[in-house]
Amino acid sequence: MRRGLSTAMAAVLVGGLVVSCGGDDGEDGGSDGGPVELTVDVFGEAGYEEIAKQYEQSHPNVTVKLRKVSSLDEYKPRIQQWMSTGSGAGDVVMLEEGILPLYMQQANKFVNLFDHGGKELEKNFLPWKWQMGVSPDGKQLVGLGTDVGPLAMCYRKDLFEKAGFPTERDEVGKLWPTWDEFLAKGQEFQEKVPDTKWLDGPTAVFRATVLQNAGSGPGHSFFDKENNLVFESNPAVKQAFDTSLKFEQSKLTADMSIFTPPWQTALKRDTFATLPCPSWMLGGIEEFSGDAGKGKWDVATIPGGSGYWGGSWLAVPKQTKHAEEAAELAKFLTSPEGQVGAFKAANVFPSSPQAAQDPAVAGATSAYFNDAPVGKIFGDLVASVKPVHLGPKNEDVRAAVENVLVSVGQGKQDAGEAWSKSVEEAEKAAR
Repeated sequence: MRRGLSTAMAAVLVGGLVVSCGGDDGEDGGSDGGPVELTVDVFGEAGYEEIAKQYEQSHPNVTVKLRKVSSLDEYKPRIQQWMSTGSGAGDVVMLEEGILPLYMQQANKFVNLFDHGGKELEKNFLPWKWQMGVSPDGKQLVGLGTDVGPLAMCYRKDLFEKAGFPTERDEVGKLWPTWDEFLAKGQEFQEKVPDTKWLDGPTAVFRATVLQNAGSGPGHSFFDKENNLVFESNPAVKQAFDTSLKFEQSKLTADMSIFTPPWQTALKRDTFATLPCPSWMLGGIEEFSGDAGKGKWDVATIPGGSGYWGGSWLAVPKQTKHAEEAAELAKFLTSPEGQVGAFKAANVFPSSPQAAQDPAVAGATSAYFNDAPVGKIFGDLVASVKPVHLGPKNEDVRAAVENVLVSVGQGKQDAGEAWSKSVEEAEKAAR
C-alpha cells in the first residue's frame, strides 16, 4: 500500500545498500558513544530525508541511511524474509497498516519500545493510532505511528476544463457526492474526452471503498476482529467490490495497478483524469508527473464521505545491534516535530494531533496542486476517520482480489463470475 515513490532510489536499492544491523542478539553496540550507522527501511516516500539530516546534526555520532523501495508490494516480501531469517532488516523498519497485524503476532521479534521511554509518548498520537501499535496483551509497544491517510480525490484540472466540467475544487466535489454519481460523471467525461480514461484502474477505488464502507459499518473488512475470514459475508466488502467492478464493466479505467511502472509512466501523460487520493498520494503524483504536471492536478472531496487509506508505524527489530540508538531515532521520526517535517517533505499527514495543529501543517498549501489548502483539506478529514481492523493476511487477500478485478478489465475474467472467483481467491490467500 502505500506511498509515493522514487524510481531512481528504488533502482539503486534493488541491489541493496550497506546494512548496519545484521545482528540478531539485540545488543546495543553503539551505547559507548562511538560512531553508529542506522538503517531505516521504508517503502515509497516517507519524507525522512531532511529530518534525518537534522537528526544527524544533533547526534554527531549517528549516520542515518534510508533504504527505500517504491511500493508496499515490493517491500512486503523483503521484510518477510528479513524477519523470518532473523537478519537483513534495518535498525528501524516501517510497518504499514496492512502488514502490521502480521507482525503483531511476532511481537517477540521486535524491541519493546516501552523499555525506551515509549509510554510517555502516548499523548503525541491519535488514541486509535497509538493503540494499534501496542500488542494485544498491552505489554509491548511494537511500533510508533507515523502518518494517517485521510481520503480525497485528485483530479486533472486541465482535462476537466477540456470536458467542460467545473474546475474549482469546491465545485468539483459537488459533482460526486456518491460513487454512482462519480461513475455517471465518468461516463460523461469519456464521451467528451474519449482518449482519456476516467480512472487509473480498479485497485485504488477498491482499497478506498473497502475502508470507507468498513469504517462507517462493522469496523472490519476481510477479517473480523477475531481474524476469521469474512470476505464473502461482509456487506462492506461486497459493496466495495461491486462499486469497483462497475468501473471495469463500464470501461472507465486504464486497467492499471497503482505503483506499477506503467502507472508511474501514465502520470506523465493524459492517461486518466482522477485518482482516489489519500494525503500521501500527493507525493507520488508530484514525483511521477514531474514539472509537466505542476498546476494540472488539484484536490477535491471523495465520493462516499470520509475515510482513510494507509498509514504506518516504525518498529525496531531485535536483530539490530543498536537497539537504544534505533529506538531514539524512531521516537524522533515519529515525534510531533518529526511528523511536521515529513508532512512538509511528502504530504504524509501526521498521526500526532500536535503536529496536525502546527501552523506549518494546518495552514499548508501545495503550489504543485494549484495552491490547494492541503493542510485544511486533510486536517478536516482526519477528524472523522474511524479505524478499521485488518487481519494478518489482509494484504494477501487484497492482492488476490485486485488481480481478479484487473483481469475483468483486461477481458481475461468474466464479470458475471468475478465475485465468485474473488471469494475463491480470497479463501486461498487467507490460508
